[in-house]
Amino acid sequence: MSTALLNNLLEYLYGTLSPSNMRWVAGHLIEHAKKVEEASLKPYTMDEINARIDQAERDSAEGRFRPIEDVFQEWGMEYAAEETSKVETA
Repeated sequence: MSTALLNNLLEYLYGTLSPSNMRWVAGHLIEHAKKVEEASLKPYTMDEINARIDQAERDSAEGRFRPIEDVFQEWGMEYAAEETSKVETA
């Protein structure tokens, strides 16, 4: 979600929620964010790592990959768009 949309959401909540409602929502959001972060930080097992490597090797052998130049070009375009967005909102 963009910063502008998040700011609009915050402004809306500021105008509609009481201070106690804000604390309640904030507490629930923090608790949920912690659970999501903990779940995403679970390390892979060696079996999972080996399965990913095997799949990557199969994909490469069958020509299912993207050249690194394409990936870097896409990242460059995303970075440029992000920088432009920062300048426009400043």
